Amino acid sequence: MDKKIIAVTLGAIIIAGGSFYAGTRYDRLSGTAPLRGTGNFADLSPEERQARFQQMGAVGMSGRRGMRTEGMAGFTNGEVIAKDDRSITVKLREGGSRILFLSGTTQIMKSASSSIANLSIGTQVMATGKANADGSINAESVQIRPSISITQ
Repeated sequence: MDKKIIAVTLGAIIIAGGSFYAGTRYDRLSGTAPLRGTGNFADLSPEERQARFQQMGAVGMSGRRGMRTEGMAGFTNGEVIAKDDRSITVKLREGGSRILFLSGTTQIMKSASSSIANLSIGTQVMATGKANADGSINAESVQIRPSISITQ
């Protein structure tokens, strides 16, 4: 009986290890694994984060052009379609919109620090912050981006 239990346990371990290895190989070959060396953006200051995004240019962290970033928690990219003293509404590229709540500590950047006065309807923005349960975001930084067309 003991030999049977040992054989079954050993077989299960081998199958689990093989499955894990096959999954990591598939992920690496399918191109869904993030690029090495992109670092942990959560540990960066807003200025360092902006510099890292500018270094990456139009290529996202997945290494693919035209990456959909709107679905990532706390990250929004699109056009300002409404604005008041405490929030902006951003039209997302894939459709829909997201409300960004602004506070006194939210950094509004345009290649240098800026203010909410530089946000207007039609402005392309990229924002980072903490996602709320309702899909809105408490913005930590909003970057004004040049208007570009992305073709896929």
